[in-house]
Formats: sequence, structure tokens, C-alpha cells
Amino acid sequence: MPLASIPSPPEGVWYLGPIPLRAYAFCIVLGVIAAVWIGERRWRARGGEPGTITDLAVWAVPFGLVGGRLYHVITDWQLYFGADAPNRPIDALYIWHGGLGIWGAIALGALGVWIACRRRGISLSAVADAVAPGIAVAQAIGRWGNYFNQELFGGPTDLPWGLEIDPGRDGTVAGVSTYHPTFLYESLWNLLLAGALILLGRRFTLRHGRLFALYVAGYTFGRFWVESLRVDPAHHVLGMRLNQWTALVLFAGALLYFWLTRDKTTEEIVVPHSAAGLSADPAHGADQADPHETAAADPAHEAGQADGDEIARDPVPSGADGDAGETADEARPAKTEPGKTEPDKVEAAKAQEAAPAAKTEAGQAPAASDSEANSR
Repeated sequence: MPLASIPSPPEGVWYLGPIPLRAYAFCIVLGVIAAVWIGERRWRARGGEPGTITDLAVWAVPFGLVGGRLYHVITDWQLYFGADAPNRPIDALYIWHGGLGIWGAIALGALGVWIACRRRGISLSAVADAVAPGIAVAQAIGRWGNYFNQELFGGPTDLPWGLEIDPGRDGTVAGVSTYHPTFLYESLWNLLLAGALILLGRRFTLRHGRLFALYVAGYTFGRFWVESLRVDPAHHVLGMRLNQWTALVLFAGALLYFWLTRDKTTEEIVVPHSAAGLSADPAHGADQADPHETAAADPAHEAGQADGDEIARDPVPSGADGDAGETADEARPAKTEPGKTEPDKVEAAKAQEAAPAAKTEAGQAPAASDSEANSR
């Protein structure tokens, strides 16, 4: 008889009138809320738009629940469809009774996030790095659902933290009352993993899904050990449980991905290009510039100072007084001789303006003399 033990709750469901309140479901919901909250904070710190992770969760959660349940039913089909199945086939749909495979939840949940990321125009790898610690925390909280359901425990133990399990449940041994609390082991491991991921993300620049790869490697490393302690029914391949083989494959794949992307430096889209353009000036589009923006965009000349190609397109301004030839001459830039200073150019311009007036006076002088002679 152990000196101390962890008691199991007498029940995992309470009723609010006719409405059942299941502890397993509460643990999942609390885990999702924690993951979204942590992911939102990390996404905003990365420069992303507020509310993005919440919107992605609308896709990830239902996909993840369906994927987790599918994995459980496919790998433990004999529990629902075998000749001596302890459950009815319809029970495969009763997710609140327990039975979610984390591998299926992550795989199909990632598919939902991928669809949502494509619709928003952001990088899946950047999102994965942002939510990795939050997923670990969600798993740590969700494992407590197994505690309320008295399921997925380990072998017999007389350690002071042994978990009390009601006799007659799958995996129990006659005359033994305490078992390894594998739910607690995995919960603590996931919390440590989440903390380690946050620290590594601050210490190193881990982009392009590399932090998420470390999450996968860290989780599967701990899961392999925890899985070896469990005594619930499972398929065995070459002496190991199927989940242990899955953990080994994913662990190797995560390390391989981490190594192959070590030099990847391509840009990750955190803010959609459309949103970035609108946030700059939502009043008008990029092709509708204000006058002060036009002046700022072309500081070489101010308004009223036309370039040569602009003059060529309209050599004779409409409504101009005087002879067209003279107007065109005046519109053309004055040719200056090399070496002349700015004052010399000004004097030359004045001289050109005075020349026509001098010619006019010279042409009128003889006429005035004849008039005088006639009057005399």
C-alpha cells in the first residue's frame, strides 16, 4: 500500500439541468483559449496584424478535432467496429467520451491553417513558429481531460505520486490501486517544452518553421518515453506501440527539416501586401496622389517648372498673346554659352527682350521727322 497517492475525481461530468458539462471538453476548450492567447501575443510581437491567430483558429480547431478523432478511430477501429467491440459504431462520433489522437489533430489542423493562410496571404511557416509554444501549453491543459476520465494511465506503481484508478477499467490489475499518472508526466513535459521554445526563440533567430520543428522534436521525444509507460490497449509493431513508432518517425523528420532549413533566408509574409498598402494611406490608392505627395515624389522641380519633354508636347500654350513664333521662342530654354555665370545669363536675357523694342523705335523715328517737316 503506497504511503501517498493522487486521488482520481469521482466523476468527470456534471449536469446543469439537462445539459451535461464534461470536464474533458472543458480541458480542450481551455487549451485552445490558451494557445490562441499565446499565439496572438507572439504574432503581434513578430509584426503581424491583431486578430490573425484568432481567425486562423476558426479553421484549425474544427479541422484538428476531426483529424484527432479520425486518427483514434482508424488506429483503434476494433473498439468500435470489431466483432467483440466494447463500443457501438455510433460511439465513434462521441468525441466527449475521450479518444483524440494528437498526430491526426496536428496534421489536419495544419491543413486548416494552411488553407486560412493562403486566403489571407501570409506565410504558414511564420504562423507555425508563432503558435508552437501555445500548442504545447494546450496539450498540457488538454491532458487533464484524461485525468477526469481515468484513462491512458501507466503501469502499477507504489510511488507517492501514484494515481488512484477505479478497479475494472482497461489496463487495471487485480489488487493494484495506484498507477503511473502518465497524463501528469506528459502535461509537465509539455509545459517545460513550451518554456524552452520561448527561450530559444528569444535567444536565436529561428524562422521558416524551425521553431515549430523543435516543438515536434521535443514533443515526440517526451511522448516516446511516456508511451512506453502506458498500459491501455494499443497496436504493437516489432514489440513497440504504434504511437512510439509514429513518434520516432516524426522526431527524425523534424530534425531533418531543422537541418535542411538552416540557411533559408527567403522573406516570410507576416502582413498581407494588400493590408500593407491600405495601412499606408487608406484614403486613396497608390495611383491617386495628392499634390504635396507629387511634389515630394519629384523634388527636382516645383510646380510650374516643366521639363523639356513636357514643353515639347505643348510648344504653343493655348490663349497666348503675340506671334506664335515669338511665343515658341520664348517657351524654348535660352541657350547659354559655356563659361557664363548666372548674372551674365540674366543680362543676356534682358538684352534679348530690349532688342525688339529698339527696332520698333528705330522704325518709327523717320515717320515722326516727316510729320514735323510738313507741319513746319
